[in-house]
Amino acid sequence: MARPRRVDMGLVAQAQALTMEAKTLDELRCAQAVLLPVLLDASLEQTAAALGVGRATVARYQARMRKRLAEPGDSAAPKWGGRRHAWMGVDEERNFLAPWAKLSEDGGMLVASPLRAALSQRLGRPVAASVVYRMLARHGWRKVAPDTRHPKSDPIAQEEWKKNSPKRWQPC
Repeated sequence: MARPRRVDMGLVAQAQALTMEAKTLDELRCAQAVLLPVLLDASLEQTAAALGVGRATVARYQARMRKRLAEPGDSAAPKWGGRRHAWMGVDEERNFLAPWAKLSEDGGMLVASPLRAALSQRLGRPVAASVVYRMLARHGWRKVAPDTRHPKSDPIAQEEWKKNSPKRWQPC
């Protein structure tokens, strides 16, 4: 047997007021997610079908309305995305990379393995190399690739060698 539905009349009144003053489709759907089950005795599945969303989204809309009732004036959409499993914040990472930046500014090369060791020591856990590379990319660091040719190479001498080299090699 399902548990009986609880109806918060304050929430219903707020949802009715929101239907009149809703500026976005999302706000209107939040209000309808509360009103349809109460006024039409609809289930979550029926409400989801009427709104054109999934069943879980109806529950999210209702939770957002309850939150709006608890905190008036804050009707912002939920903040999805972001770095949910970050070991350090972006500012902490910036502070961690500051001494390494000074080393690389002097024309020195930054090697990832000592940076990885320092990061794992600071975090107290082993760190994959990909974590270091993603952190460096997040802060705008890039891998400086070597040139495609040696700076002291002589293209004329190379072409001359290609023209005058023996056609086949002699065995020793």
